[in-house]
Amino acid sequence: MRAQSGGAPGDIQILFPGQRELSLAHGTFAKVYHARHADDTGETIAIKVLDKEKALRNGLVLHIKREIAILRRMRRPNIVRLFEVMATRSKIYFAMEFVRSGELFACVAKGRLKEDTARRYFQ
Repeated sequence: MRAQSGGAPGDIQILFPGQRELSLAHGTFAKVYHARHADDTGETIAIKVLDKEKALRNGLVLHIKREIAILRRMRRPNIVRLFEVMATRSKIYFAMEFVRSGELFACVAKGRLKEDTARRYFQ
């Protein structure tokens, strides 16, 4: 599956046809939305939206570029896949694989993982 390309980044709204945007997670610099692919497949993806101004103000440009470069190269079962990166004057959009179980940090933050559970993530 590939995220929509060819359209302007402003076309991201068509990923949420007739429904409210569903925020999956948010942090200081980004929000992650659950989205449906705009093509005929209707596949589910995640859209990470970063605020460019906040990133610039906090010196995160190099960090973001590094994140993009690493995610583009990675093809591992426990690392989320990056399909496309789009940008407008004020936002950066990452079209990513949707992972139902959420992020690993949230699991670890709840407490220790049992050895069997940890093994699935860290093999």
